[in-house]
Amino acid sequence: MRFDTKIGIVVRDDLASWQRLNVTAYLAGAIAADVPELIGEPYVDGSGNRYLPTLGQPVLVFGAGKDGLAQARERALTRFLRTAIYTEDMFATDNDADNRAVVRAVQAADLRLVGLAAYGRRNDVDKALKGLALHP
Repeated sequence: MRFDTKIGIVVRDDLASWQRLNVTAYLAGAIAADVPELIGEPYVDGSGNRYLPTLGQPVLVFGAGKDGLAQARERALTRFLRTAIYTEDMFATDNDADNRAVVRAVQAADLRLVGLAAYGRRNDVDKALKGLALHP
């Protein structure tokens, strides 16, 4: 099935493995929270055990350096995509209120991005993430 929309997540390519996974999960959760219609139905196995619903379309994960992330953020914002970010400063916090505070304390051009999620029309997401390679 080809979707009209796309979910793209970009993680900075110099992060430790646990950080990449953490950032990816955090950003996927942001998209799910903002676009609840993307959530599918619960899963039930053949024994009747129930499992939580998940995002109902694929999530593509890309890797990029600092410049690639900054460029992707700019492109996503100019295309009015639903966008979530994760900054380096957020690794030092342990709750959502502090996460928001460290982001608010920094001007957009000075954000030390380590992750970005973008959701919107397929072509717009493709243009925002143009030139980035899929995460290995």
